Amino acid sequence: MINKVVVNAQAALSDVPDNATIMLGGFGLCGIPENSIAELLRKGVKNLTCISNNAGVDDFGIGLLLQTRQVRKMISSYVGENAEFERQLLSGELEVELIPQGTLAERIRAGGAGIPAFYTPAGYGTEVGAGKEAQEFDGKMYIRESWLKADFALVKAWKGDTAGNLIYKGSARNFNPIMATAGKITIAEVEELVPVGELDPNYIHTPGIYVQRIFQGQQYQKRIEQKTTRKAISTTV
Repeated sequence: MINKVVVNAQAALSDVPDNATIMLGGFGLCGIPENSIAELLRKGVKNLTCISNNAGVDDFGIGLLLQTRQVRKMISSYVGENAEFERQLLSGELEVELIPQGTLAERIRAGGAGIPAFYTPAGYGTEVGAGKEAQEFDGKMYIRESWLKADFALVKAWKGDTAGNLIYKGSARNFNPIMATAGKITIAEVEELVPVGELDPNYIHTPGIYVQRIFQGQQYQKRIEQKTTRKAISTTV
């Protein structure tokens, strides 16, 4: 029987080298491969190109890798919660490619599907489209975007089995599933690891064929990205 289980993050990421291109799943602060990021910090690998929807916050997620200057380039969409990212960008220390969120998702999906390029109207006539091929279709202008692929895709799922089949929960289902298809080596960490046959096939989001290594993660944080409150409305008559 297929068994893709490795003992921990250290074993799973043992061959990640300097200068690697890495996809990191997650949306906001949910679905973050926290254990894998911690191992990248411990290993001290450097000059990484990180592909992620966001850049974490100063003390969590990719923000931790930015603090230690392990990231050479960020390819991402939303980066507004990270002061260190802003500082490195404005000082020229960090190379950044900002991409509209839908385009980022489609470029990753294209990488996993083996589609080298596609056309989209998003970004035409803006800085996003500068230097890119443009073409008219049905009276509307589009720009050509290319696929995104990675040496390693690091994803985090709610449940997984020993064959690498994954189920995500809530918003963690956003970028994790498509990134799992676009890495030469996909490493999954899960909150709960179960034997093959325990997961209902009808609810599997990532088939195990895409996953090369899987391990049970530890001590996940359940963070709230932005918390707002309002005064209670009195019901006294």
